[in-house]
Amino acid sequence: MAAARYKKLVDALASDIRTGRLAPGFRLPTHRALATREGIAVVTATRVYAELEAMGLVSRERGRGTFVRDIAVPAGHGIDQQAVATDMVDLNFNYPSLPGQADLLRQALREVAGSGDLDSLLNYQPHRGRPQDRASIARHLGRRGISADADQILITNGAQHGLAITVMAMLSAGDVVAVDALTYPGFKVLAHTLQLDLEPVPTTADGPDIDALEQLCATRPVRAIYTMPTLHNPLGWVVPAADRTRLVQIARQYGPLIIEDASYAYLAEDPPPPLVTTAPDITVHVSGLSKNIATGLRVGFVLAPPSAVPSLERAIRATTWNTPALTTAIACRWLDDGTVNHLEARKRDDAKTRQALVRQELADLPHIGHPSSYFTWLPLPDDARADRVTAALSRRGISVSTAEPFATTTHTPQAIRLALGSTDLDSLRSTLRTVRSVAVEDAYA
Repeated sequence: MAAARYKKLVDALASDIRTGRLAPGFRLPTHRALATREGIAVVTATRVYAELEAMGLVSRERGRGTFVRDIAVPAGHGIDQQAVATDMVDLNFNYPSLPGQADLLRQALREVAGSGDLDSLLNYQPHRGRPQDRASIARHLGRRGISADADQILITNGAQHGLAITVMAMLSAGDVVAVDALTYPGFKVLAHTLQLDLEPVPTTADGPDIDALEQLCATRPVRAIYTMPTLHNPLGWVVPAADRTRLVQIARQYGPLIIEDASYAYLAEDPPPPLVTTAPDITVHVSGLSKNIATGLRVGFVLAPPSAVPSLERAIRATTWNTPALTTAIACRWLDDGTVNHLEARKRDDAKTRQALVRQELADLPHIGHPSSYFTWLPLPDDARADRVTAALSRRGISVSTAEPFATTTHTPQAIRLALGSTDLDSLRSTLRTVRSVAVEDAYA
């Protein structure tokens, strides 16, 4: 009888939310108040709300209560790219492209077609990539101040695949990983899939709170630190050199592996040296060419300590066998002939122009972003509802992400992330004006 009553209450509340009788943003009764009202135990009320949250109908916020979600916004918005309709202005995902990139691809295909080793590209490749391709990547890293031996490089199907094989090879289910309180959603997906225990580290204006990280490592068996020291996604920070030094010292003292994600690092001019340069023996450095060239070119790379290479290579074999030889050949040609450097310089300039637009159009709203990054973080007042703002923008044909996919804390901050690299400049300007109007109306009214 108790189970039937519990299910009936879940169904009734779910129906009220789906039909709009309980409006988005409505604060539901406390667990104790619901228990008193319905004549059930508090533990049963907690179970009711937990099931509604699992259905994506409510969100719980520590210290504030349980709120009805705006179900016009998909749960986990910002991870599932299919959520972005073709007629939407996409400020959710970044796939920056420049005029003329298609012509570069046509030329590269012609050059590959005329090369003498075309037949070899039709065969299986070494799991971690051909020696000459790994040498190209080593030279590329060398130009960025990273001394890299080609034997320590593994070629992957994009940076996300590089993170995946790192986690598969170096960590086990239940391992504790220190991450920023707001972090890359793709790493959260990996952690959930492989059952890692993510421990959030509070953030400052310049990066993770290093004192909090040290305290965490001193009190829990942290096996890895996942970090984006140069151009953090979504906050755009570049961690100062002194904090990088301390982070490495903490890793050496307590023993965790450092996983350094450098996917957006190319956008920062003259950043401090990457962590892998000062701690190559305990750092796995992961990057790729999706952002600085094109998202469809799924070529990434991992620079790892020699002792980790065999395990990483086995993970590549278990997942994709090898990176497609054709795309790798094109990518390495572009690394060697300067095309990548040229595209990176143009994209840095493009990102600066877009951030300038943000500063103009959102000048009276708080926003966080690196001057040459492709994203901006827009924090909202504590009593605002990010899902309502996101839904209102969606009705106006604009797709953005809430903080939910980035948050590793129990409490999800009220904020939205604007990806700036996937629409033309004229459209971006008008879209930012709409974002400002909706934010003022829904969050700052």
